[in-house]
Amino acid sequence: MSKPWALFVLLLLLATACSDGNRVGPHIPDVIVDEQLNVNSQLFPTLRQDGGYAYIPGGYKGILVVRQNAGQYYAFERACPYDPTAACSKVEVDPSNLFIVDDCCGSQFNLQGEVTGGPAVYGLRQYQTALMGSVLYITNQ
Repeated sequence: MSKPWALFVLLLLLATACSDGNRVGPHIPDVIVDEQLNVNSQLFPTLRQDGGYAYIPGGYKGILVVRQNAGQYYAFERACPYDPTAACSKVEVDPSNLFIVDDCCGSQFNLQGEVTGGPAVYGLRQYQTALMGSVLYITNQ
């Protein structure tokens, strides 16, 4: 009669041993993101064209804003998900303007933040965006 109970205890121990609290995905430190920018500002001239981008402060290592079209913008954390705490780990748009790269590890991402090459297996951390008039609000709330 004690065998079913022992099996239950063993399964319970295995289940709790495997749940060490680690998140699935990159371990980018959580910071509060609550930024806004005027997409028509002279400070961000490339945000007036599709595929344009801008780097702004905020997030853990900065934020990359990419314009998909006049009504849709993406905002990504600049810390590479492969090794976000490495000093050199910071994504940027490639000079070709066709993809995003981390020169530190060699990972590549498309302009929607999805992995296209390199050692990274997770896409870029994406922040929420909302466009109201010409003001783009970027949050992780």
